[in-house]
Amino acid sequence: MGIVERLVPDELWVLFERVVPPAPSRPQGGGRRRYGDREVLAAIIFAATSGCTWRQLPPSFGPSGPTAHRRFADWSKARVWAKLHRLVLDELGACGELDWSRCAIDSVNMRALKGGT
Repeated sequence: MGIVERLVPDELWVLFERVVPPAPSRPQGGGRRRYGDREVLAAIIFAATSGCTWRQLPPSFGPSGPTAHRRFADWSKARVWAKLHRLVLDELGACGELDWSRCAIDSVNMRALKGGT
């Protein structure tokens, strides 16, 4: 099992494929091969969990730091992370793997306005 498969196991990949937008088409053809979404996701996870900068990504992932950052920005704009978070919670909830008792809200905190009465 390679580093990509360890960082993005099959179960996560199946969920991610449901929320990631399709790759844009390149009608003109040519150019460099687009790195797969799984490899880029692994690079993003590595950068987020290791604290390295985009430029410090090991070459073993394949995509460069700027490529990973660009895809991260595109996916953020498309709200992929929020969709994935919701999907993971839905899947865990359906399997009975969430302990909702630890998530109960028993009060609401509101910040007072300055100069209020």
